[in-house]
Order: sequence, then C-alpha cells, then structure tokens
Amino acid sequence: MLSQGATLVYASSSSVYGAGTQMPFSVRAGADHPLSMYGVTKRTNELMAHSYSYLFGLPTTGLRLFTVYGPWGRPDMVMFKFARAILDGHPINVFNNGHMKRDFTYIDDVVESIVRVMDVVPTPDPKWSSERPNPNSSVAPFRLYNVGNQHPVELVEVIALLEEALSKKAIRNLLPLQPGDVPATFADAADLEQETGFPPRTPIRDGIGRFVEWYRSFYKL
Repeated sequence: MLSQGATLVYASSSSVYGAGTQMPFSVRAGADHPLSMYGVTKRTNELMAHSYSYLFGLPTTGLRLFTVYGPWGRPDMVMFKFARAILDGHPINVFNNGHMKRDFTYIDDVVESIVRVMDVVPTPDPKWSSERPNPNSSVAPFRLYNVGNQHPVELVEVIALLEEALSKKAIRNLLPLQPGDVPATFADAADLEQETGFPPRTPIRDGIGRFVEWYRSFYKL
C-alpha cells in the first residue's frame, strides 16, 4: 500500500511513439501508433495506470525511457552486445546501415530522474478538457514524463565511440531497418525538467567511456 503523499512510478518506453514523426517526441502529443509489440505493451501499461488512477484515486507516474545504457545493463542490449562482439572479433549487426538515430540516455540520469519524480505526486488536472485533451495529464492523478538525453546520435557514431574506447575496430554487418523498428527517437524532456529541476544531460562520449571502463573492470579485461 502506498503511503500518503506517494506515487506509483513505473517504466514506460519511447517505443510508444512508434509511427510518430513529429520530433522531438512530446508527452503532450498522442502516442497511439506503436509499431512493435513491445511498444504496445508499454502503452497498455500507461492506459491501465490511468484507469487505476481514475477508479481508485491512485497517483501514477509513467516514465517513457529513451534507450537507456550504462553499467549493470542487460547483456542483450546494444552496448553490451557490441562491446562483447568487438572485443571477441565477431561481426556486429548494424541495422538501417547504422543511420538510425537514438536518444541514448545514461543510467545515472535515469536513476536521478526516478528519485526526483518520486517526490512529485500527481493530482487531477483542473484544466484538463475532453475537447482538447492533454495526454500528459487527466481528471485523474496521472502523469507521464519523457526521460531522454535530448541529443539523438546516429548508431554509426556510437559504434565509432565504442571502437575508440575499446581500442579495437568493429566488423560491421550492414543490414536494412528491422520490421517494427523506427528510424529515430528524440525526447522532449521539458516537462520532466520543469517538475523536477533535472534534465538528463550526460554526453554520449562520457557515458560510453564510463560504460567501457566498468565493462573492462567487471569482466577483468
């Protein structure tokens, strides 16, 4: 049970924006055309959270996370897969020929955002109108925030930075865009900064450098 003045904080994803092309992606715009089943499940989480907020007065805060990376991440995610393959001399699959853009967000920035947003308890929005609905708020105690670095970079740049940090070149297997994938993501985190005073801001070069330093130490390379 939540204590008084607390909010349920849950992870959503930038994948909910799917077919959207108006960038940067804003929580004040619609997100009803996800292209992957993963995006569908995250959007469903948001809709269920809204229903709980309305029916039971439960304050809920959804965080749309943009391409999180860094130490202690999942081994099946791109930084881990690429680092391991590069060091082992195996080829890496580079979809969309490396020209897709992602708003890579360092894990420390994500953690800081979560900690800060826990103190921002949603309340019903008195200005909310069904005639001009704001997807970010509601008549229920419900909010959504983007958590992204607001500086998308091409995958080819990420690979180059990994090569530099690892002191080894990648063997690249260039492939077309995967079905259900999107060519670019770009977060508008203005609402997050306004409510918490914190915008994610770790430069991709710094984040990759810290990740590689941790990776070498953890795997004793």
